Amino acid sequence: MLSIRGVARRWASEAAIKKQHARHKLTAMERVKLFCDEGSFRERDAGVVHNCTDFGLGKTHPEGDGLVTGTGTIHGRPVYVFSQDFMVLGGSMSGTNAQKMCKIMDEAMRVGVPIVGLNDSGGARIQEGITSLAGYADVFLRNTMASGVVPQISVIMGPCAGGAVYSPALTDFTFMVQDNSFMFVTGPDVVKTVTHEVVSKEELGGANTHHVKSGVSHGSFTNEIEALQKLRTFYSYLPLNNKSGTPVYEHSDSRDRDCSVLNRVIPPESTQAYDMRSVILPVIDEGSWYEVQPKYAKNILTGFARMEGKTVAVIANQPEHNAGVLDIDSSTKAARFVRFADAFNIPIITFVDVPGFLPGTGQEWGGIIRHGAKLLYAYCEATVPKITVITRKAYGGAYDVMSSKHIRGDMNYAWPTAEIAVMGAKGACEIIHRNVKTAEELEAKVTEYQDKFCTPTEAAKKGYIDAVIKPSQTRKLICEDLERLKDKASTNPWKKHGNIPL
Repeated sequence: MLSIRGVARRWASEAAIKKQHARHKLTAMERVKLFCDEGSFRERDAGVVHNCTDFGLGKTHPEGDGLVTGTGTIHGRPVYVFSQDFMVLGGSMSGTNAQKMCKIMDEAMRVGVPIVGLNDSGGARIQEGITSLAGYADVFLRNTMASGVVPQISVIMGPCAGGAVYSPALTDFTFMVQDNSFMFVTGPDVVKTVTHEVVSKEELGGANTHHVKSGVSHGSFTNEIEALQKLRTFYSYLPLNNKSGTPVYEHSDSRDRDCSVLNRVIPPESTQAYDMRSVILPVIDEGSWYEVQPKYAKNILTGFARMEGKTVAVIANQPEHNAGVLDIDSSTKAARFVRFADAFNIPIITFVDVPGFLPGTGQEWGGIIRHGAKLLYAYCEATVPKITVITRKAYGGAYDVMSSKHIRGDMNYAWPTAEIAVMGAKGACEIIHRNVKTAEELEAKVTEYQDKFCTPTEAAKKGYIDAVIKPSQTRKLICEDLERLKDKASTNPWKKHGNIPL
């Protein structure tokens, strides 16, 4: 075993390793060892070689075949890892590669441990033809079968093009490294030939493109070392599987600590923006916020946090961007996050300040009805503990969508500043009192409407809000609710699966 491992590591020449480092990239084994706890990684199938003899490949049989696979631990918790080696045949996918990858994925599902893939590959091994494509399909099937069973994480650390992109796309979270990682179905040359567009690799499928514009990436990092260190932190929030429960960490953050700062967060003017993070951070355990997709669809926040040492998923409208309105991108972003949390039994905390859905032809023609329904479906379907806090606006259908009591919210709170209504007072009065002739009369009607409907009182009278609370009480109440709801039993009707509006 030791001799095979040594030969496998010696396959790449010193010159190749220097070239890799010159690109500010680590080797496949360096990445794995930096990611896993020191001394914990155990390699599998280090002596495996490909069996292709066409196009001269019969003369070269590198041990491991350009893929490192094995098991290790992260903060003492188990993990399955594969890492593509670009220095060996460009990290290309062969039939043997696929077999190695599928082997650890199958075992990870059997034992209930997450799978992390470190991607750095030139794509399919063309010399193997259909065998390489079959290998991709074998991996795609495992990605699909593992979905909702064990968490799957992809880290793009080099090229990832063509059919190769669909394995990361099928995983739960995809992260990228700036400047060195690229993802696209067709590269710049093909794009230029077909559409006559001239675009660079970075513009077409770089980390910034997928983190800011497409939403394919859930985060990006400045270099590989930062990526692997932050990934270790991210891993600490995730359960091992869909039955294990969320990890619990020691904490010294009391549920009774002073949160009076929350009493001063909401601006006096309802049209004035504020950062919803100034609500989230005082409520959760100190220093526990890990935001997911922070640069995509900024009008909604998604992230993991801890409450008394236990993982929770947080979804929050962000008034600082586009007034926190729901649109196509924010609906899709939040829906996927809700479904991940529900699949792995992570409680969901929702902070609401939403003026409605974004109007306009761009949204309507882009399918806001269908995409908005994804978020509605996700919240309706979720059976985990769901706690909702309305900080200010909750207007129209967006009120319903954001984990309202009507779609099985367990605890629904409102701050005294909450405005729960079909729409804003001015717009409502312009419709209801369209025959009013003077601005003064209309203003009086607006004030009357605000006093009656733009408060949490009516919702509380009807039981749609469980309590109107002081903002400073929020952390304590949520901690108490999570403790009480930890053994919540809620089921959906039997079905093969639902038909979410994709």
